[in-house]
Amino acid sequence: MKTKIVKAFGKEAVEKPLHAMDIKRRELQHHDVEMEILFCGICHSDLHQIKNEFDHTMWPIVPGHEIIGRVTAIGDHVTKFKTGDLSGIGCIVDSCGKCEYCEEGLEQFCESGVTFSFNSPDKFLGGATLGGFSETYVCDEKYVLHVPETLDPAGAAPLLCAGITVYSPLVHWHAGPGKRVGILGIGGLGHLAIKMAKAMGAEVIVFTTSPSKVEDAKRLGADAAVLSKDTEQMKSYFRKMDIIIDTVSAGHDVNTYLNLLRPDGSVILVGLPPESLEVNAFSLVSGRHSFSGSNIGGIAETQEMLDFCAKHDITADIELINIQQVNEAFERLEKGDVKYRFVIDMASLQKDE
Repeated sequence: MKTKIVKAFGKEAVEKPLHAMDIKRRELQHHDVEMEILFCGICHSDLHQIKNEFDHTMWPIVPGHEIIGRVTAIGDHVTKFKTGDLSGIGCIVDSCGKCEYCEEGLEQFCESGVTFSFNSPDKFLGGATLGGFSETYVCDEKYVLHVPETLDPAGAAPLLCAGITVYSPLVHWHAGPGKRVGILGIGGLGHLAIKMAKAMGAEVIVFTTSPSKVEDAKRLGADAAVLSKDTEQMKSYFRKMDIIIDTVSAGHDVNTYLNLLRPDGSVILVGLPPESLEVNAFSLVSGRHSFSGSNIGGIAETQEMLDFCAKHDITADIELINIQQVNEAFERLEKGDVKYRFVIDMASLQKDE
């Protein structure tokens, strides 16, 4: 297959920093869209992958799956996009399209295995797919999203992973008027969950370990913010919550939050703690509680989420950086030192020598 060389930032081993490199992109196939990448968010799962914390990183790696760009070329069978369109690519860039889950719009659960934007087997070029820390991306139009022009493109980038990751369970567990929704953790995922749950009409209660984030939770739209280390504050929400979106990506006691649920309530894990979490049986059976999980969303639902965010003027709170600052950004992300999402201005890639 014919390829072309583009600039990117990646690395070849855990101990190495991310650095400038040249990578190959496939030439357009009949149904492909090529985009110039304008902005790319930095997700906590990018950090997991470059550190090989899931023990399946393929080297070399180019991270990035919160991709916003403009279409620069289309294949001769493309019908949904034209050059100049503001568009996005999230986590999913391929699936079988034939299994029951793909047919239901749940490509993330594809029976044959979903292909992710980076660090998945690349069926076209071999090796691994290479992500959005790069000049361009080429993808089948079925997996490309229309980004409403009313959204700030830099602030919209995190919607392609963080946004859909919290939107999908909020919809699935029927967040809305009359529901009390808890958000555990105020980071890249949590701050968007606050905005979305509030826009859906729910009462939103934030649980945080950080006193400094209490007021910020209210700025983001929360009705109340609770310091989870304060026993009396936590007692006041015993059996009061309908659902709790758990965004924490480190070890924590989920039983504390299961005990806050009303009967038939659910704690939904969307963070990715590297270690296992212990669940006490009584925390589940005492109120017919559920401890559930949710993983991104399908393509149609991701488009629905983007349109919802455009309607309600929701984007991420971001810190815009140049690609040359990416290693420092990952160090800060690991320490939780960002409000609330790093986004790379990919024009800076052209300045790198």
